[in-house]
Parts: sequence; C-alpha cells; structure tokens
Amino acid sequence: MSSKVNNALFELIRAMSKSEKRYFKLMSSRHTIGKENNYVRLFDFLDKQSEYDENLIFSTFKGEPFLNRFSITKKRLYDHVLSALDSFHSTNSIEAQLHKQLHAADILFEKSLYDQCRRVLRSAEKLAEKNELPSILMLVAYKKKRLRETMGSLNVSEIEIDDILDKDKHYSNSIEAYNQLWSIKSKLFSRLSKKGVARSDNDSTDYNELCKEVLVGFNSDELSFESLHLYHHILSAYYYAVGNMAESLFHLEINLNGIDKDSLVKRVDANKYVSALTNAIYIADKIGEYRKSVEYLAVLKDFAASTKSNEDLSIKLFSSISSIELSIYLRKGDFTKASKTAETVTDKLTEYGDKVVPVRRAFLEYKMAVVNMGLGDYSAALKWINRILNDPNLDKTEDIIGFTQLLDLLVHIELNNTKLLPYSLKNTQRFFKTRNRLYGFEKVLLESINKLIKCTDPFDSQNIWETLYNELAKITNDDVFESIALDYFDFQSWAEAKQKRKSFDLIVREKYNRRMRVA
Repeated sequence: MSSKVNNALFELIRAMSKSEKRYFKLMSSRHTIGKENNYVRLFDFLDKQSEYDENLIFSTFKGEPFLNRFSITKKRLYDHVLSALDSFHSTNSIEAQLHKQLHAADILFEKSLYDQCRRVLRSAEKLAEKNELPSILMLVAYKKKRLRETMGSLNVSEIEIDDILDKDKHYSNSIEAYNQLWSIKSKLFSRLSKKGVARSDNDSTDYNELCKEVLVGFNSDELSFESLHLYHHILSAYYYAVGNMAESLFHLEINLNGIDKDSLVKRVDANKYVSALTNAIYIADKIGEYRKSVEYLAVLKDFAASTKSNEDLSIKLFSSISSIELSIYLRKGDFTKASKTAETVTDKLTEYGDKVVPVRRAFLEYKMAVVNMGLGDYSAALKWINRILNDPNLDKTEDIIGFTQLLDLLVHIELNNTKLLPYSLKNTQRFFKTRNRLYGFEKVLLESINKLIKCTDPFDSQNIWETLYNELAKITNDDVFESIALDYFDFQSWAEAKQKRKSFDLIVREKYNRRMRVA
C-alpha cells in the first residue's frame, strides 16, 4: 500500500483548522465511538505528530485492542472525521444546503410523509433555480416524479406533464452546454500549458480550430450563469493564446463585473474569481493599462485579506498574488522589491510543499530564478532552475521547460561552466527540435550561445552579444509571434546589458521608463 494511502488520515487531521478540530471533539463527546473513545485518543495523538510515524503509534498504544485491526480503526476514524467536517460545513455553500435538503426529502419519503417531502423538494427547487444549478434541478425533478408516482398521477393534467418535460429538456440542455464548454476549456488550457501562446500562424489556426464552436456556435443568451462564466473564460483564454490581449481583457472583465461580490462564495467558486482577477492584472499590465492593473491588484489583496479561505484557496491566493507581484517587479526591473517577495515565496513553497500543483509551482520557481539572475546571484538562480528541470511531476512537454533550459544556458555562461555548456546546449537544441518548437527566436539565441561557448576572445564575445541583441530586436519588432518569448524573460535586454557592459536591472528599468513616458 502506498504511503499516501497510509498517511491519508494523518494528512486529513493536519489539514483541519482549530475550529474544525473543536467541532469534531464536540461531536465525539456526544456520540462516543468505541470503548472509552479510543478513536479520539488516536485523533489527538496524530494531531500532535509533526510527521506520520506508525511505529510510534504501536509503541505508545501497545496492548490496545484497536491495534489488532489497525487499518479498520484508521478507516473508521477517517470516515468519522469526514462526517464531522460535512456537518461543520453544511451551510457554507448553496450546494451543501441543497444536498442536505434532498437527503431530508429522501428520509421523509421513506417515512411516507409525502406532503412534507413535497414541501422540502419545492424549497430545494426554488433555491436551485435562483442559483441556476441545472444538475441539482434534474435531481429534484427525478425525486418529484418519484413522489408523484407514489402519491398517484390522477390529478396531473397533460399540460402539467408537458411543462415538466419542457423543464427537463431545459435542464438537460444547460448541462449539455456546460459539459461541452468544459471540454473545450480543458483542451484549450492543456494545449496552452504545453505549447504556450501562439508562435506562428499554424499555432493560431490550431487554437481557432479548437475553439471554433465557442467562437461561432454558442448563443450566450441561453446559457446558465455557470456556463456563461465558462464561456467568457474560454474566450479570454483563446484571445490570450492568439495574442489579442485587449480582447482577452474584455472577456475577463465581463466575468469580473458579472460576479456578485456580496455572495461570491455562494454564487461562483472563489477560485474562479481569483483566476479572472489575476489574469486581468497580468494582461492589463502587459498592454500598458498600468492604472487598471494596480487597481485590480489592490482588489485581489483586499479579497485575500477579508476572505475566510480554506487551504486550497489560500494556496491559490498565495501563488496568484506572488506571481503577479513578481511579474510586475521584473517588468519594471525592480529586483530589490522582487527579492522581498521572493523571500515569502520561498517560505510558502516550503510550507505548502506538493500541495502547490506542479505547473503553478514551476512558474513561481522560474520567476525566482529570474529574480536571482537580476541580482547577479547565479548559483541561487541555478538551484531554482534545477528544481524545475529535475521535477518528475512536470510534463516535459510543458512550455515552461523550454524557456527554463534557455535560462539554464545563460546561467552556465555566467558561472563559466565550460564543461557543462556543450552538453546542456545539445540537450536544449534536441528539446526544441523534437517538439517542433525551434522558432526564429530560439534559433538566433541558440546559435549565439554556440558561438559564445567556442569564443575565447573577450572582444569577439562582445561582438557576439551585440549581434544577438540586434537580431533579437529585429525579429521581435517585426514578428508579434516571436516577441512572445520576451514575456518569459527579457533575453533582448540581457544581450543589450552584455553588449553595453551595464547591469541587467538598469537596462530593464530604462526600457520600462521609456514605455511609461510613451503611455
């Protein structure tokens, strides 16, 4: 049995808040589970452990009967903890309230209290209709039909039956539309994660083909709230993928403006709100809407400070706010402020561990590497780079892997790792070729690095950096697809800094200030 399964109970207990643990104790005091509440004793012991140690459990409780079938003991305690958590959070969301009502309706039906059952179902139906939850409405409709059949259908007219059928079709169509949108969204984000923003006309065509049903085939007026949110979410991601940032921001703001802030958790998953807000901040900053970017960031921070969040949302808020702040500081060339944010990121990544999903963690680690490159601490930058390249949980086709390998080459040049460089260069060239991602930008950069590796004369090296800067400036100015690479790291400013023998952060700040004067 895997350690994950063995540790499940321990991990669940460790993830509980103080109030949740207190509620569990209260429930257990009212309903003793096992002789002398041995399960609660085990709960307390596990709660005090810093890491799971089953041998210590057996030595501490030696001779206790519940150890004879310890796997069953753990399973029963696990189920009891989940039951307590379910009860504790039963009023925290509309879905939880509705499922509680539906369970109550089942109990009343089984006790032949049909009139009471009907009233509970009607109450659930009104709540589900108000919150546009078609899947739950389908379940309510099924239970109402069962109730009608039991009570007799003599008093139901054909018009009422047709009305029931029309409602069922409407609910079914809503569910089908949501499922179709969810499928498109999942495929789109999977491709974005692997290939990144379009780097060629063929890439744009692929994204257009993937999203064509949303672009031309959906009547957004007939979509439920959840489906409409998903619809604009897809469009914002699609336009981001094809490089139309203004249109992407437009659809993000439609979703943000459609959310009722007072009933955010009840009306829409808070994670979706955070995601839309984070993307809006990033894109507004990217297209020069700096005031709007700052305003949205303030809203996100206020939401984080004022919202009572679970661990999942806390992780999302940490990664979102940290990623955005780092991106803004790096775009400005303010590596001092970026380093302060980096300290928090380091601590939080250690605290949350593998609870941060691999791709999200990799993007944070990538930014950490860039921060250290800007500070001139190349050894620290290499450590973050190696964490990405050596992560077994990352899909090696991810877009982030390719750009991390390019950073790896620059850092090895700075560290004068002459023995490693030829090997690293060949690996990187092979990576881009085998994945058909050797675009003009990558070709120019890799050819220049190859020349730098072979160069022994400092003057010639200076010329190579100057040539690289000029070529990168030309292709990124002439081709919008090639300029996408600079979103990951400002390779052009890096080459300019080497050419002019200035610090990288100074070159980035000068470029940012020029953009601000134009804006």
